[in-house]
Amino acid sequence: MENHSLEKKYNKYIIAVSIIIPLAVAFLFAIKLKDFGIIVEPLSFLPPIYAAINGVTAIVLVLAVLAIKNGKQKAHERLMTFAISLSLAFLVMYVAYHMTADSAKFGDLNHDGILDAIEKVKIGALRYVYFFILVTHILLSIAIIPMVLISYVRAIGQQFDKHRKIARITFPIWLYVAITGVVVYLMISPYYVY
Repeated sequence: MENHSLEKKYNKYIIAVSIIIPLAVAFLFAIKLKDFGIIVEPLSFLPPIYAAINGVTAIVLVLAVLAIKNGKQKAHERLMTFAISLSLAFLVMYVAYHMTADSAKFGDLNHDGILDAIEKVKIGALRYVYFFILVTHILLSIAIIPMVLISYVRAIGQQFDKHRKIARITFPIWLYVAITGVVVYLMISPYYVY
């Protein structure tokens, strides 16, 4: 009963965090420090770092699943905590970059911020592939927040049956988000203005 009350205790925080994080990211994404007279060099070095963090997160998630399948509960717990920490680091860097730099446009070969007809033709259908991956990445990154938090709370509350049920859904979605984070970066990186 005590473990159930632990989950109940954290539910309001999980709901709050699951709403606040996407709203804060959307709000901060729209803010450019230069619009407030704060002149900061674009943090152009961050995208490859946060893409690498996504890649490491994917590896850590796979290692965590392998650890638990091999009965290494403590290793699993540490790896999952590390994966959450990596995701938070990604989020901070992602927001910091977008507060200091204009967003790159997929297909903008001449880096003028405008996707003209010639550039659209050159990039062709790959643009639709990019946007599909990007949109699914963003939507699932929002959906994964409460799933990760619920999984984590159930694990620390030692509700392992309930934890396993949601973790089976959480893992592939989180893995998809981590991997597509790398793919999105690799696809958009030629269009960054450095």
